[in-house]
Amino acid sequence: MGEDDQPGPILSLLQSRSFDAIYLLSTPNTETNTAGTITALGDVPGIRSLHVRLQDPTDYVAIFKHLRQITKDIVEQNPGSEYFVSVASGTPQMHACWVLLVSSGEFPASILHVRPPRFVTAQAPIVSEIDLTAPEFPVVRSNIVFPERVDSSPVNIQQAIQELNLVADHPKMESAINVAAALAPSRVPILLLGATGTGKELIAEFIHRASGRERDKFIAVNCAAIPKDLVESFLFGHKKGSFTGATQDQPGKFEQADGGTLFLDEIGDLPLNAQAKLLRVLQDGNVEALGSRRVRKVDVRVIAATNRNLNKAIRQHDFREDLYYRLNVGEIRLPTLNERRSDIPKIALNVLDRINTTLKRPKRLSPRALTRLQGQSWTGNVRDLQNVIERSVRLAVKDVIDADDLIISEPVLAEDSLNLLPEPSVGFSMEEFLSSARKQLVLRAVDASQGNYSEAARMLGISPQAVHKHMKNLHIHLLAQQKPFLIAAIIRSRTRRPIFLQWVSLISQSLNTTGGSTTLRCARAFLACRRSRMRSRSFRSTPFILLNCHCTILTSRLGTS
Repeated sequence: MGEDDQPGPILSLLQSRSFDAIYLLSTPNTETNTAGTITALGDVPGIRSLHVRLQDPTDYVAIFKHLRQITKDIVEQNPGSEYFVSVASGTPQMHACWVLLVSSGEFPASILHVRPPRFVTAQAPIVSEIDLTAPEFPVVRSNIVFPERVDSSPVNIQQAIQELNLVADHPKMESAINVAAALAPSRVPILLLGATGTGKELIAEFIHRASGRERDKFIAVNCAAIPKDLVESFLFGHKKGSFTGATQDQPGKFEQADGGTLFLDEIGDLPLNAQAKLLRVLQDGNVEALGSRRVRKVDVRVIAATNRNLNKAIRQHDFREDLYYRLNVGEIRLPTLNERRSDIPKIALNVLDRINTTLKRPKRLSPRALTRLQGQSWTGNVRDLQNVIERSVRLAVKDVIDADDLIISEPVLAEDSLNLLPEPSVGFSMEEFLSSARKQLVLRAVDASQGNYSEAARMLGISPQAVHKHMKNLHIHLLAQQKPFLIAAIIRSRTRRPIFLQWVSLISQSLNTTGGSTTLRCARAFLACRRSRMRSRSFRSTPFILLNCHCTILTSRLGTS
């Protein structure tokens, strides 16, 4: 209890909201207070006390170190859960660390603000969520560092990580990066093992940059994409006349990568005859082009990668055992995205930052969107996550992308889809769930049909008009937030004609209603623009005349001048 027997912030929070699990953090200086709080809470279920060994509760670095480990453990123990952080108690340094941790996306949560009773009003409730994605807050991104690692490579490892936007905060990925950095300065071949989409090419490029070799001499080759009869020519080169169609000398990829790194992706799909020649290059560094008797010495670092089981391929005589052992001097296994869920929010925000550089209006991901991404099963790993974010961002009409705005293509499952329905509980809203599900289905169908509403309607078993209505409602939600002068700016721009036609449709349909504030603002803005530019040629086409008439009727009906 606080002053004047008023409930403290934790009790006030739990009186206003209920949670499935409650974690109370205590330090050596607050153990007694934490025990008293647990006693005061009585029979409240799901309370757990986590001891933080902080000798100095004002040490920012120590606080961050402990909070990162605690949140990582909580996320791994409760995948797919929605998280909230109350910053009403604790030191100011702890508050700052929590806000930075949440706003950077390291911990996808919502900040809960508990007001003292004297500041509570009808407009300012005792408990409220702080939306860190609001434009009033700065964008914060986490910086990945490995302070315990001794950097013995000829280049700055941290610089290479930052340039490539590598996210490797999870212990499994951090271990893979440390092994890669340790092997980078040597010349030994490296074999990268991992499922499709785990980032094998990105790790290969990181090894190249950390090796100190010529920066622009990183050559990536997809062995599965090379026609079998052209593999040797492609990798080792050919001389003019060595085969039909060889009209000139052509250097191979090994010659192009001389002094650098050659990345052979999908090495398990390389034909056996090319495997024998590759083995010789790895042994002595000599390359012999097709049709040539001259051997050329090359200095090439070979990094190979595969998602196949090479031991099984060896038993089936599809892969040479001696080549396997020659390549496997340094082996690095990359974890799947499902094995490193704590990295998902950072990866998602990195992808979003890259996409935002191509957009006129940057987008943000809400904490609930990050939570949904973190709880998703990613069969396609990082590549699958990148595709979902790009697809969702391109189709989003809002600046902040929420959980139900994410367009995620679910994998085909043999189980009954009804088993995936949520369990009803206190606080569950069937209307909100059905509305979100309906929105997701329409967005997926429109995306799959590449914007063809008729095709999307056939997929959904509804009419094209119903699809159009759903999509129009999404646009109206955005348009209702705009200021009047924006419509005039859109009308003046000939390049924004498709957007303008949405306004034509909106105002046309509003003729059958009593008129709303959005429509009224549209009409007023258009009439103001019309008065100043009535003679403009762009106002003489049928849609513009139609809008002109509708605006006049609307403003008359609503009693405006």
